[in-house]
Amino acid sequence: MKSLEYKTDLIFDLFFGLIIMPSLIFLGPAHYWWKVSPAFTCLVTAYLYGCYFATRLLRLPQLILSRSYLRLAIIFAALLLLTYLLTLYPLPEMNFVIPSMSEYQTRVRNYNMAIAVWFMFFIILAYSLIIAFIKELYHRMLLQSIVENQRDKAELALYKAQINPHFLYNTLDIIVWMIENEKQSEAVKAVTALARFFRISLSKGKSIIPVRDELEHVRNYLMIQHMRYKNKFSYSIEAEDEVLGLASLKLILQPMVENAIYHGMEFMDGDGEIKIRAWKENNDLYLSVEDNGLGMTEEQVERLFTDTSHVPSRRGSGIGVKNVNERIHLYFGKDYGLSINSEPDEGTTVLMHLPAVSYEEIAKEEALKEQNAKKEEKHA
Repeated sequence: MKSLEYKTDLIFDLFFGLIIMPSLIFLGPAHYWWKVSPAFTCLVTAYLYGCYFATRLLRLPQLILSRSYLRLAIIFAALLLLTYLLTLYPLPEMNFVIPSMSEYQTRVRNYNMAIAVWFMFFIILAYSLIIAFIKELYHRMLLQSIVENQRDKAELALYKAQINPHFLYNTLDIIVWMIENEKQSEAVKAVTALARFFRISLSKGKSIIPVRDELEHVRNYLMIQHMRYKNKFSYSIEAEDEVLGLASLKLILQPMVENAIYHGMEFMDGDGEIKIRAWKENNDLYLSVEDNGLGMTEEQVERLFTDTSHVPSRRGSGIGVKNVNERIHLYFGKDYGLSINSEPDEGTTVLMHLPAVSYEEIAKEEALKEQNAKKEEKHA
């Protein structure tokens, strides 16, 4: 980030030094001053360059945003005083045949010179402040993005830490029971599904994975839970071939399926059903989790999107709908997200709306960002 900031500063400074200042000098009256007083022309040029770099180094936007009004007043008073003193520079008098005309022309020239100096000073001050404010705004947006990204990673790590222990213990209990009851083939299936489940959960720290991997992840999860809740529910997974290579956020289906099992299937006598679908429509990707469980009221649905407690329990991770919805917003924008349609005793459908983007494209972008980040760390 420091390297990028340095390059940006260099571009703005070069643009000022090579374009703006020469334009003010050669297109304005400054080049006429050279004939009158080369020393004054050099002094004005040096002063204006100094004003620009001084205002850049003083970081005036930070002082304004932090309300350091006294320091701002002192800085602006000093700059205005120096500019005023510069306009009082004693230029040589103009010589005319008529002495009174010489005095008049000298006053007019000095007046025009003062106006030109003030004009150039305010142009440079405005440019410096605009650039500084743009930089400060960009810097704050970048920091906010980094904070949100770190928060999202922290929430995802917390989610993993909360889901893994109880789910792992319950699965291991099932495997032990299978081995004790000489159900070796089922135990092998459970161990294989558990290994694949955690392999995709890790995914080398990636947040974006192909839809095929996200479906494989939830398939392994359902396989294990189906072994645990023998006659509670059945499940199906349907996906169009064209969506399998699209990009999906990792661990967005599994929390919804977890909610469907713990809050929809667990208290049913049987005939529970969970349907998972993935399809593409109008250049958008849709993932849905549908169950025929107990359902929810509108108030309960709204509470899922606003609950910030994130309290883990044995019947779920404590992080689900709100977390997934915020992660989709963070990665893909507010136009995408999660919606829930539910009726008491009718079941629940959770719909996830994502952009239909090729995973390969995102993988290349992520790899490029990672390379640039490493370069930035070396330069920092």
